[in-house]
Amino acid sequence: MYLCMKDATPMPLIPIYSWNKTLIRFGNRSKRFSNQPWAQGVILLTCVIIAMLLANLPWTRDFYFNLLETDLGISVQSPDGTGFIFPAGMTVEKFINDILMVVFFFTVGLEIKREIVCGELSTPKKAIMPVIAALGGVLAPALIYALVNHGTAASSGWGIPTATDIAFAVGILSVLGDKVPVSLKVFLTALAIADDLMAILVVALFYGGKINFLLLGIALALVLFIILMNKMGEKRPWFYMIPAIAVWILFYYSGIHATMSGVVMAFLIPMTPRYSKKYYYRKRKIYRTRLSEYDSIHENGGFPNGPQRHVLRQLSKTSKDCIGLSYRLEHGLAPWVNFLIMPVFALANAGVRISDPSYFNVFSFSPDLGSVSMGIFLGLLLGKPLGITLASFIAVKTKIATMPDSATWKMLFAVACLGGIGFTMSIFVDTLSFGDQSESVMLMLRDMGKVAVLLGSLCAGILGSVLVLLAHGKKGEGKAAEKPVTQ
Repeated sequence: MYLCMKDATPMPLIPIYSWNKTLIRFGNRSKRFSNQPWAQGVILLTCVIIAMLLANLPWTRDFYFNLLETDLGISVQSPDGTGFIFPAGMTVEKFINDILMVVFFFTVGLEIKREIVCGELSTPKKAIMPVIAALGGVLAPALIYALVNHGTAASSGWGIPTATDIAFAVGILSVLGDKVPVSLKVFLTALAIADDLMAILVVALFYGGKINFLLLGIALALVLFIILMNKMGEKRPWFYMIPAIAVWILFYYSGIHATMSGVVMAFLIPMTPRYSKKYYYRKRKIYRTRLSEYDSIHENGGFPNGPQRHVLRQLSKTSKDCIGLSYRLEHGLAPWVNFLIMPVFALANAGVRISDPSYFNVFSFSPDLGSVSMGIFLGLLLGKPLGITLASFIAVKTKIATMPDSATWKMLFAVACLGGIGFTMSIFVDTLSFGDQSESVMLMLRDMGKVAVLLGSLCAGILGSVLVLLAHGKKGEGKAAEKPVTQ
């Protein structure tokens, strides 16, 4: 494109070629970055740092907290003054935690279902070791936290150190590369998935509000209806997406945490495709024949002409319906969850106003308040690896399960330390445990809990990485010592 002036030589107005080249190069680099297994962890860590700065810098902290507390909702008001606001009590922070996180839990539910149906948890032989290890990794930190905070104001936070953040754990494993056996990478991934399922059960059973059994009964009746239609072979997306909104509303007002509606609906989404392989090949043959027949119709636009565009749309629709709805949704939502919803969650929940340096003293204890920091820190740093390793040891020695291939107990313990990285779910449970911001004590405990989660996860990641390197080094020395010395 050129700009021409009288008695002047043409000069470029917009360097279109350079602009397009820059966009393509940026898109390719972004795609390569997002495909890295550590990319999500890097983005989350960046968002944590930004949130902490926003919450503590004098010129941003008021704006940050005021934005989170801004009311959201649809107001319906009649001339006589009657009306309602939907959803009731919704703020920006609750929108993120009760609506955006529903999508996160929905995606996690789809992933868990896939692993149970055809993945690492699909058979008892595959599932028994990571499930038992995950159970130990949940019970041990919860027990440590309960022992530290029994009978204090912080006692309700026992569920905080029980979860493993799969994004950070798998990201660190990918950075460590071949220093960790593939079998242990699969083990930790399956353990994190089983851990997510247990964390979901903890939230559902222990961190809800006062239950409205009428609304809960209506939600369960709707779920049963969806199950019935699923059994009858219903595969259309709208049939599940519209009821999902209704189930969320019923859960939101019934006292069950709204995010659980995402998990429930994820397990109801069908995995089997709408069309079979035989049906697809038959339809594809018909469509190809029609495309050839319509070549005789000449249009100025060339291929495809009008009728051919219609055929191609039909072929695309048929191809799409040959993939199960569950797979399609998981694949489509994963980028949005990993690179938008979770970073936004981190920005909204990791911002802690550090008004007192004692927040970083994780070993401080009060007879009345307890020590939420000590319970979380010790739960993540000690409880997680000890629980995972001890449960795995018992399972192997009793011959209930077998040791992962090429794994040693030292390496398994090192990988178990990475299970102490509990960012996303731990912060989420912390918000639920001390969610009543009307009380300054609860707000303080919640902030101290977030700091402890960040410190405990950081120390667990460093400890696990160092132990992996040490275990790998000793393994290499052992192999070198076994080699015969040649003269």
